[in-house]
Amino acid sequence: MAQFDYDLFVIGAGSGGVRAARIAAGYGARVAIAEESRVGGTCVIRGCVPKKLLSYAAHFHEDFEDARNYGWTVGEAKFYWPTLIANKDKEIDRLNGIYKKLLSGSKVDLLETRGVLVDPHTVELAGKRVTAKHILIAVGGWPERPDIPGIEHSITSNEAFHLPALPREIVVVGGGYIAVEFAGIFNGLGAKVTQLYRGEQILRGFDDDVRSFLATEMAKKGVDIRTKSDLARIDKNGSRLSATLRDGKTLACDAVMYATGRRAKTDGMGLVESGVKLNANGTIAVDETSQTSVPNIHAVGDCTGRVNLTPVAIREGHAYADSIFGGKAWHVDHRNIASAVFSHPPVGVVGLSEADARQEGRELDIYKADFKPLKHTISGRDERTLMKLVVDRASQVVLGAHMVGMDAPEIIQAIAIAVKMGATKAQFDAAIAVHPTAAEEFVTMRTPV
Repeated sequence: MAQFDYDLFVIGAGSGGVRAARIAAGYGARVAIAEESRVGGTCVIRGCVPKKLLSYAAHFHEDFEDARNYGWTVGEAKFYWPTLIANKDKEIDRLNGIYKKLLSGSKVDLLETRGVLVDPHTVELAGKRVTAKHILIAVGGWPERPDIPGIEHSITSNEAFHLPALPREIVVVGGGYIAVEFAGIFNGLGAKVTQLYRGEQILRGFDDDVRSFLATEMAKKGVDIRTKSDLARIDKNGSRLSATLRDGKTLACDAVMYATGRRAKTDGMGLVESGVKLNANGTIAVDETSQTSVPNIHAVGDCTGRVNLTPVAIREGHAYADSIFGGKAWHVDHRNIASAVFSHPPVGVVGLSEADARQEGRELDIYKADFKPLKHTISGRDERTLMKLVVDRASQVVLGAHMVGMDAPEIIQAIAIAVKMGATKAQFDAAIAVHPTAAEEFVTMRTPV
């Protein structure tokens, strides 16, 4: 008789947990996975996927306007929020079903209930206990809100996907990627948007040129960005809200959305009681192989607080399963990971910002291009694109690539391959441009600024 019920028990059926479960099962392991919500995790259910669908919707009003100068006669355009949300929900239902089929097809037992650790080898599920030789924690994160008067009247990104109607006026609090993305979405769909951020400039942690450039472009589109600003309280007045700033000013609105940070969803899971060490911010402390302070318990994804991106969680889950069950030990390299912000216009980055590179003591060559995309020479839209390369002066290795503008996320994926390989500026220059494109600027910038 087997000593344990399972070889691997995964808590959390998001992208990282599902990948680890399927790969481990493929090696012949007996695997179960527990999920208290829907299968797919933050990205599929309440994050990247539905957010990008809403972002697509928000671009159409500009597309209709731009079409006129290209010779199209466009009739009166009307937007209906319930149609968008219903179609978005239909797609999320489809993806949830696909994830369930993938687990079933991999012979992974799916237990749709909350899993809590009892000890390093035991998980409790709604009163039932199961044992496993190995346990993987992949519970992701959850939006955080500050404790201010009236905070119960606010929403987070979770609720934003299920609003019964599009707010006419909304205050978005926060300056990170989720905040700027939703500011662009609501603005593009026709809402009046005020974005508050207590810091000096939005997108802290990104390259300074990217931050200021995006703020300018968002303001052109009508988003009222107020830095060094924060809310003190929220009051409900009938169907409307009154948001009071710390300087005493008030904003009347239909909704207040907080996007000021996320916290690892580790509370009440029995982690500390089972010997798993947590960091001060509630994330799970792990080494480079994703092992926790308890040898048979590992953790991947956002709950570890390393790099909170879905593809990173997937890669970490894959590395874990290969290493523990496949006899192919490896770990994820968290350097030079490309990322995108689906703001309006979008951002794509990979590698070091100029400030981070200088902090390392490097002498740099900086290349920049700031131009109006070809599409807008006829559309008449006042939107520009920024591209930037951060190059080590001594070795001429490209340390970072940054872009704000149309198609930035699609373009940066290819650029990321070169940066990850350690390509030099000369190798960028040796690539012949694809003309006419915006992407060609990455291989035609000749003179450092």
